[in-house]
Amino acid sequence: MTTIDWDSAADSFDEEPDHGLLDPVVRQAWAQRLESWLPGERSDVLDLGCGTGSLALLVTGQGHRVTAVDRSPRMVEQARSKLAGTGSEVLVGDAARPPVGKQQFDVIMVRHVVWLLPDPAAALRHWFGLLRPGGRLLMIEGVWGGVGLSAAQLTGLLAPFTERIHHERLSDDPDLWGKHVDDDRYALLARAEPPHRHSEIVDVHLILRRGPDVLLARRAGTGYADGLFNGPSGHVEDGEDVREAMIREAAEEIGVELDPDELRVALVMQHRGPGGAPRTGWFFEAEYDPARPPYNREPEKCSELAWFPLDSLPDDIVAYCRAALDGYRSGERFLIHWHEDGDTVAYQPHSIRRAVPLPSGGAGTGGVHHIELWVPDLAAAEAGWGWLLGELGHVPYQSWERGRSWRRGGSYLVIEQSADLTAGPHDRLRPGLNHLAFHVRDRATLDALVARAPDHGWRLLFPDRHPYAGGQGHCAAYLEDAAGFEVELVVR
Repeated sequence: MTTIDWDSAADSFDEEPDHGLLDPVVRQAWAQRLESWLPGERSDVLDLGCGTGSLALLVTGQGHRVTAVDRSPRMVEQARSKLAGTGSEVLVGDAARPPVGKQQFDVIMVRHVVWLLPDPAAALRHWFGLLRPGGRLLMIEGVWGGVGLSAAQLTGLLAPFTERIHHERLSDDPDLWGKHVDDDRYALLARAEPPHRHSEIVDVHLILRRGPDVLLARRAGTGYADGLFNGPSGHVEDGEDVREAMIREAAEEIGVELDPDELRVALVMQHRGPGGAPRTGWFFEAEYDPARPPYNREPEKCSELAWFPLDSLPDDIVAYCRAALDGYRSGERFLIHWHEDGDTVAYQPHSIRRAVPLPSGGAGTGGVHHIELWVPDLAAAEAGWGWLLGELGHVPYQSWERGRSWRRGGSYLVIEQSADLTAGPHDRLRPGLNHLAFHVRDRATLDALVARAPDHGWRLLFPDRHPYAGGQGHCAAYLEDAAGFEVELVVR
């Protein structure tokens, strides 16, 4: 580590309220941030738009080798004086195309530079070419008085090069600026992926169920999809498996300590964001426990938690989260969700659906392909069956003049008013179909369905023995429609 005499160095500082770092509190705040952003081992750091070299001096003080570049000869002269004896090299040059030849670096650091560049995308492309595999691009930017680059804009510019982007809001730390500030100041730390092998970020997502409802969190202050709902989620970290990552993220984001046996795999989805690289998401399902209510543990990243019915999700939601929940509701197990570059991150109700279900092959020989019911009145059957199947997670599948179908997973159910239908009502007590039985998640969901069923043409059978008409320990409801078809809804 290099020992720095700050009293002697102070003589060469300009009147720079943020860059001078003469205030020991400000200086210590920046030193701590840099220590968290930079590698722990000795690294080669390229400081672009270095000014008088104040941050470069902190970096050398932490044991790193610094090459600093600024287009102002006066700034370079002061930086050379300030960095004398540290082994640093200070060059006159353009930050967008620094005069370092083919030299590569572990870290490139820029502060309040990107927003001034005439072609920031071209500069980013060049900078990533100067980084070693796994290197870091540290950018400190903001919006002041309506000018500058927002975190969302800069994240979008980074999307073609990496999706490993860490965002930190800096406005809320007055020690960094020597005062309280009201504008938007932040840091983005982007990682250069090794180019020799394809790799994907692995996400984990929690579908926390409270009866028919699911918990969503509104993003805020992250620089990505802020203002939109998303499920509690995060990335798998080194050394973790997906279940361990989900348990950690649930504790960190919503304060819920989950046991491994509480988690069930609901869905796996490969996803590509607009202009980004693909990633794989594991969606886990868990039940709400009143003894462990969720709460917002990260108010700097989340503005609210809210419960929504799974069949009535909000429109202001991240598109791939909505696709996953729709797929989960319809019984899909594997999905591909591939954005086009012109798509929005937000869900668009009337846009082209990007989700493609992948058959799992789980049914195999002997699995149910479909069930077909012949009905005397298609319109009445569509109203009743359409409501019930929709509540149970089936989605509309086929529609033709005399029939309709709804699909869930690899099977589907058909109702048809066939021209070959013979006279006479359906009688479930005669040989043939007696009833269809469906799983229901819990007692609360069952009670809600039974309460609404009469409004959709279904009546409760055996009301005096409900919900144990099938025997003690068998919690279920038996419903019949006007055509005489019976369904049994069985609580798991």
